[in-house]
Amino acid sequence: MSHVFRDVGGGVCATPGIEAAGVAAGLRRGGGPDVALVVAPAPVTAAAVQTRNQVAAAPVVVTRRHVADGRARAVLLNAGYANACTGPDGMAVATDSAAEVGRELGCGPADVLVCSTGVIGEPLPRESLLGAIPRVAAALDASGGRRAAEAILTTDTVAKQVAVGVDGPDGGCVVGGMAKGAGMIAPGLATMLCVVTTDAALPAPRLRALLGLVADRTFGRVSVDGCMSTNDAVVVLATGGAARPPPEDVVAEALARVCGRLAEWLARDGEGARTLVRVRVAEAPDEPAAVAVARAVADSALFRAAIAGADPNWGRVLAAIGAGPVRVDPDRIGVDFAGVPVCRDGVAAPFDRSHLAALLEGPEVDVTVRLGLGDGRATVTTCDLTHGYVTINAEYTT
Repeated sequence: MSHVFRDVGGGVCATPGIEAAGVAAGLRRGGGPDVALVVAPAPVTAAAVQTRNQVAAAPVVVTRRHVADGRARAVLLNAGYANACTGPDGMAVATDSAAEVGRELGCGPADVLVCSTGVIGEPLPRESLLGAIPRVAAALDASGGRRAAEAILTTDTVAKQVAVGVDGPDGGCVVGGMAKGAGMIAPGLATMLCVVTTDAALPAPRLRALLGLVADRTFGRVSVDGCMSTNDAVVVLATGGAARPPPEDVVAEALARVCGRLAEWLARDGEGARTLVRVRVAEAPDEPAAVAVARAVADSALFRAAIAGADPNWGRVLAAIGAGPVRVDPDRIGVDFAGVPVCRDGVAAPFDRSHLAALLEGPEVDVTVRLGLGDGRATVTTCDLTHGYVTINAEYTT
């Protein structure tokens, strides 16, 4: 049966019954909202995928523990401080903030998931965060999705929220989400945080498995700088409120659409970025090999600097591939920049350099690699590496 996927407004609040809010607690340099809360009417099915970084922030540890039973009612998020490498005091702040939200909502602390983003190693001001929780709880509203999305930004230049409605003869549902992230983004999740909500009904084991698969193919295929954060988290709350939800594969497609668009938005808003770059690999031995090759190119600082300079230096693509983990045949490799062949069978193809340089000045560039080894294909999304990126990160804590 065919289903129609349509864009709807509201972000995380597109899902009926979900409320959200964002308030200022004085945590973020320069001011502005920096504490967000997303709440379901009651504890609902929940799942999370989190950073694989061994140096995991306190909120990552607490959320991992709280979501283990597959249930949650709320997600509390703060910007400005990562609450990572902050010792027992940081763990206490994460634990106590969940308890404070629970008191405001009338639920147990274990029903509250917590996420933080910001500077690593600086103590999160306890009283500022805890003092903001009653205010953000009082501000909860069914139209609060944008305020929540704005409250989790750090070096982002724009709030990121997407929602999709699904209609079909055998049922419908809504999936909505918000995300933040512009730097410290590497495959392995994509510092990013994401909250997704849906009214589809899925048991916790299926939601967990579905989220893992979708996150791997969306957020797991984005790289801004090849640096994995201590705080990455993607959380899904599934209320089960849809009167007649569609089949699971349709829910999976809606979830993939929302996460895919948010993931691409992370790369588009990469620190200092001017150009979104999609590295498409085809004719690999299999999909994992295609992902590995695309990732090797997307993580190459030399390749991304060339894109920043509108320089069609395809040699940097081949160098990155050759240094990667997949065995290739250099004499079979072909490369296109912006649809223009620049390399065939491992050697230069004739092209108009000035014309191609003009194409590389655009807001989006596709780089296609063909390995000539099989049917595997994958895409990893990244962005150009500009002087702006260096400036932002050279001055991040000063």
